[in-house]
Amino acid sequence: MPLRLWALFASLYTTQSLSLMFIVVTLVAILRSQGVSLEQISLIYMLGMIWPLKCLWAPLVDRIGAARRSHYKGWLLATQGSMVVVLVAMGTLDVVEDFQHIYLLCALIALLSATQDIAADGLACSLLPPASRGRGNGIQIAGGLLGTLLGAGVLLMCYPFLGWAGCTWILAAVMAVSLLQLLLFDEPQRRTPALTYGLLFARCVSFWRQPRSFYWLCVLMVYPIGGALGYALLTPILVDAGWSLPNIGLVVNVFGCLLGIAAALGSGLLIQRIGRRRAMVLAAWLQIPGVAILALPVLGYVDIASVTLAVGLYFFCYNPAATVLATLMMDRASAHSPATDYSLQFSVNQVFGMGMIGVGTALAGSLGYLAVLALAAIASALATLLASFYSEGPDT
Repeated sequence: MPLRLWALFASLYTTQSLSLMFIVVTLVAILRSQGVSLEQISLIYMLGMIWPLKCLWAPLVDRIGAARRSHYKGWLLATQGSMVVVLVAMGTLDVVEDFQHIYLLCALIALLSATQDIAADGLACSLLPPASRGRGNGIQIAGGLLGTLLGAGVLLMCYPFLGWAGCTWILAAVMAVSLLQLLLFDEPQRRTPALTYGLLFARCVSFWRQPRSFYWLCVLMVYPIGGALGYALLTPILVDAGWSLPNIGLVVNVFGCLLGIAAALGSGLLIQRIGRRRAMVLAAWLQIPGVAILALPVLGYVDIASVTLAVGLYFFCYNPAATVLATLMMDRASAHSPATDYSLQFSVNQVFGMGMIGVGTALAGSLGYLAVLALAAIASALATLLASFYSEGPDT
């Protein structure tokens, strides 16, 4: 695959995460520092639920414009360009006094970024051969982490110097880089025709009637449990240990993301070398030490070296699982409905993962951190067992 295509995917997956993380982390911190109520701030977090619902309109992305040569490119240009315009408009508003308008624009950003992700996934499923999907999904996960690092880390730290307008306009400028790449990208004509509207929406049911679908559904639900439970406890553990929010942000959103990026890219290359099944088992097994190491600060090891080790190992051990699962999801996407099929699997995985984050936080209040971490390790062991039953298809 040409280098410019890898660069395009890296840019698209980074900017979609960048915009969303800027909203749910940096904007939340800014609003709270300005005295905005927690009730209003909770509305911002609700915007994160738009992404797991994207399977509802993914068939439209697969169908509309399918006859054109630049099918997914058209969707990407429209969504990416719209996000640039919305971010520029947001910079002209007062973040507190114009909260209602800011919120509506944030909702539009969440919708546009989710739709951009549908189109990016459809394009990746269409263009990447099986041998390149590990690397492609390593770039996808790494791009998401880089977006988190920039949107939830760097921009938050720069806000006191740049202000609201400066942050949003820099964000818009970064988003515009993908626009330039898209304009120079020539999407090939689809080799397989898209399904009709009726068949595409019926695909939401027929996809789960394929062979071994029940097994795959179990994988999508069980595989993220261990990592999600660990992530749910990460910030509360450090807050209870007396760490300041800026230091937590630096260790989690900067250092943790950097190690996660390295792990995602490395595991993407490893998939091609050792095969899907072995990579799936290894990635599931790695989650066990990844969540277990979070017990260090719970047991009183709250110095910077111990916490950095715990956070770093968690991110390093969790992201290979995300990369492998994304690759296998792409393998199961039909050439006739790639965006729809990928989004269906993503939605199941995300809804269950986000639910486990809520469950983990609630359980920690009654059972304690160590008990929930033990449950996370058990769930990761169960994921390893499930992974051992995975069978590779002839094309993978």
